[in-house]
Amino acid sequence: MPYTVALTGGIGSGKSTIANAFAALGVPVIDADRIAREVVEPGSPALKRIVERHGSRILTEQGALNRAQLRGIIFQSANEKNWLNNLIHPLINARTQQLKALTTAPYVLWVVPLLVENGLQRQADRMLVVDVDEATQIARTIQRDGIDRQQAQNILSAQTTRNARLAVADDVINNSGALEDALSQVAVLHQRYLALAATQQD
Repeated sequence: MPYTVALTGGIGSGKSTIANAFAALGVPVIDADRIAREVVEPGSPALKRIVERHGSRILTEQGALNRAQLRGIIFQSANEKNWLNNLIHPLINARTQQLKALTTAPYVLWVVPLLVENGLQRQADRMLVVDVDEATQIARTIQRDGIDRQQAQNILSAQTTRNARLAVADDVINNSGALEDALSQVAVLHQRYLALAATQQD
């Protein structure tokens, strides 16, 4: 298995921007959110199970998973949230391990927004946190998602705290400033991770 760097950060921190910067340097990126969408695509066994439990109301007119509908259900019921997690998480984990095994690069970047919330730190060799202040998170989320301040605040409150993420970080990218500053930090960390991966393989 390749050396694994887990990338996490709160909503609006710019995880995708940082992940794309690593990808531009040739680093394979394994995105947990993308895999989570793949395992419930139309025709998948997981989507069939969800429909069996919640009926066709959980589907869009095109037959895809209605995420807003599902989100509403699991927000209201811890039992339904646990059921969904027990269905989805093993599938996401299996696909993640499969992608890692196929990688020939020195290291992979594993993007996991809820890394700390789901206690997945031990599945990575190193933790990289993209950090911004709360005001920046809220402003970016409002602009990106077209939601109001209260909705952005609610999403932020549902995630773990900034301090909790920083407490498990091996490395931190401050993404509050100019894009060039963040990209320069990526370049430095890329060299560090190549060195660490080489040490592990020796």
